[in-house]
Amino acid sequence: MDFTMTKEQIDIQKAAKEFAEGEFSDRAEEFDRDECFDEAIFKKAAELGFVGVFIKEEYGGPGMGILEHCLIQEEFAAIDAGISVAILSPVFGSEVVEAFGSEEQKKRYLPPLVKGESIMGSALTEPDAGSDLAGALSTTAVREGYEYIINGSKMFITNGDRANYLLCFIQTDPDHANRHKRHSMIMVETDREGFEASHLTGKLGIRASDTAELSFNNVKVPCENLIGKEGNGFAEAMHLFNLNRIGVAAQAVGIARSALEESIKHVKKRFAFGSPLSSFQATQFKIADMFTWIQAGKNLVYEAAWRVDHGTIDHKLIAAAKSFCGQMVVKCADMALQMHGGYGYLAEYKVQRLYRDAKITELYEGTTEIEKIIMARALLR
Repeated sequence: MDFTMTKEQIDIQKAAKEFAEGEFSDRAEEFDRDECFDEAIFKKAAELGFVGVFIKEEYGGPGMGILEHCLIQEEFAAIDAGISVAILSPVFGSEVVEAFGSEEQKKRYLPPLVKGESIMGSALTEPDAGSDLAGALSTTAVREGYEYIINGSKMFITNGDRANYLLCFIQTDPDHANRHKRHSMIMVETDREGFEASHLTGKLGIRASDTAELSFNNVKVPCENLIGKEGNGFAEAMHLFNLNRIGVAAQAVGIARSALEESIKHVKKRFAFGSPLSSFQATQFKIADMFTWIQAGKNLVYEAAWRVDHGTIDHKLIAAAKSFCGQMVVKCADMALQMHGGYGYLAEYKVQRLYRDAKITELYEGTTEIEKIIMARALLR
């Protein structure tokens, strides 16, 4: 088995690292503090080809793979996870359009995303429907003539207050006997009458990324905005989750890697009892454990992404990567802060931000508990 990356992948990884260090390393603390983001950075990232690298060439993308996307995600997140999400999430939902959309929809929605000319988001979670999307979802779309009329609300939506259009998971047949056939994916332009987005503030981490609560009050969209088939929304949502969970796992690897790097720098220069912290066995064990966990997580991510790029979406492997990396990064960030002592509690030290950013990787795109259920059911089936 060859673990060597191609020259193109190495070049992408290097370019992503250089871009992150040069463009937002110095502004990460500012964006975290002010809960904002400079759209000029996103525009520049798109111009340089970092956005939507997995979108096919015929739809304006570079036609690379999920692995290349993960390499970028990891390098960006190592500098700042919130900015990483702000730059790479504007194509969130394009995976569904590319896999299930009509040719006309692909040509309409995908090219502007790659160029940074438009921003997409995916609206799935609701105030009372997170992990149980199929059973607890209440937002509805009623078909009248050539339009859908949408009513309801969505919660914790990335780019909700920033997107030009949102891919929405909505009930179109609430009485269907099979609850997995009750939903559809419908694209909603955010300038439509009756749509409102409220920016959420006060998040624990990834504060540069836009998160919003959405409201749909008799929002009318044409039936041509249906992506795929009516009633196939759950399958489309699971496809979206599978691909994005790998990206979240890569994000976790990037944060954990940064926590290790910050820890190594700190313990080499910080002294206690007349010796550097790096000379103590307790510190060395932490460093060794962090490296081991990060390497294990990285291998899970890269294999899961590689398999997708070679035509196999392995649900349990993807769930394993997401579950392990989420738990791994939280432990690494905790160890890093512990090694920093009181300094790690100060905002001026990067490790404090890493500690706060780490937790979200256990929550979004499927909680750690949900990922374990997916793995267990697949293994016991």
